[in-house]
Amino acid sequence: MRTINISLPDPLKTFVDQQVAERGYAGVSEYVSELIEKDLAVQRLRGLLLEGARSAPMGVVDATYFAELRARVRCRDVTG
Repeated sequence: MRTINISLPDPLKTFVDQQVAERGYAGVSEYVSELIEKDLAVQRLRGLLLEGARSAPMGVVDATYFAELRARVRCRDVTG
């Protein structure tokens, strides 16, 4: 695992320390790691949404579509 050092203004440092204490993090590193992981997830989701927006339109998305999608997922879970 690599180490980085960051400098924060006093109000931000106080905020981080409060979050660590109030939310049960093991330390500042765990808190910052979680923030970065959440940002990565947001970036991935944004990319998927943009990819979907650029894709060609598909058929109707209704209750039947979702029922068939659930059935495919269940089948995949059973077959591995």
